[in-house]
Amino acid sequence: MASLEKARTRCAQQYYGSRLESTCDLQTSAACSLPCRPMPKSAIEALNLVHPEVTKRFFGCGLPVPEKLQGCRILDLGSGSGRDCYALSKLVGETGHVTGIDMTEELILVSRKYIPYHQEKFGFEKPNTTFLQGYMEKLTAAGVENDSMDIIVSNCVICLCPDKKTVLREAYKVLKEGGELYYSDMYASNVVPDHLKEDSVLWGEGMGGSLYWRDFISLVQEVGFSTPHLISASHIEVHNCELKKKAGDISYASGTYRLFKLPKKLEMSSGIVTYKGTVPDYPCQLEFDSSHCFKKDVALQVDGEMAAILQCSRFSPDFCIQKYGHLSPFLLADNLGSSVKQCSKTGKAPGGCGET
Repeated sequence: MASLEKARTRCAQQYYGSRLESTCDLQTSAACSLPCRPMPKSAIEALNLVHPEVTKRFFGCGLPVPEKLQGCRILDLGSGSGRDCYALSKLVGETGHVTGIDMTEELILVSRKYIPYHQEKFGFEKPNTTFLQGYMEKLTAAGVENDSMDIIVSNCVICLCPDKKTVLREAYKVLKEGGELYYSDMYASNVVPDHLKEDSVLWGEGMGGSLYWRDFISLVQEVGFSTPHLISASHIEVHNCELKKKAGDISYASGTYRLFKLPKKLEMSSGIVTYKGTVPDYPCQLEFDSSHCFKKDVALQVDGEMAAILQCSRFSPDFCIQKYGHLSPFLLADNLGSSVKQCSKTGKAPGGCGET
């Protein structure tokens, strides 16, 4: 790492390792951000089983808990005290595995301390969590193999990393084809000027290192990921008046995105997809992101990239995908249960249009 990047990394290490004792010490509402859509019961139950000390040392924003996790291999970037890792380990079950990586020794010690506790709490024969001390920019050096993960999550941590492009490249490398990066982070309404990045408290709070949200969109696509799909977002309030003054007209929000590693030579074409209602906890509809809500047994036309995501990811068995076609008006009418109730001209029941 360059000297400036190392200084910012050390700043984050010290801020979260020594300065902060709990979420109450944070100067923004980032750790209190709530998901904009209800969590499934299984996720709530899993979070409630996490040890109180682990939860106390949680500093994230949002809640990166994607759907359909049973048996998955998950990597948590910047796992901190391990709160999300333990909740996810309950959801992946004994056939899955969750790996957390964090650069802060104090937080890694907390997370490792409670491995036996959660194994017993969940009733597992053996632990299904591993915690690595290392850097998100050097995943392979930390022991994470390329093409080994089904899902990568991260909770308000990438904003603390000075070299975000390298983090995203490493994430891309260790994901399997069809794998997903599903994460929450802080974003800025404008480009953050360099002098704010040099403020240790602003950097530690995530404000100094937050990406301008439009730059984030360009960056992930440059690395090779699919278009990022926004799932939820909430405003972040700055409680400290001095920090608020320093930020000036820049406002902050937490946003949760999902993006996928698609096969490079995949030919993408628009398609018609129908959700089967088979994803656990979502029998009636799957709210994939803020723009795509798939209702059971209702055909929906999607663009080529979304069709490819559904075809190549773990969601493939949950959809009927018809490519290279147009949505039939008869199929749509069947799905919607549509029928003519009255004549548009006369307002009478069918058969009355020709009457005089």
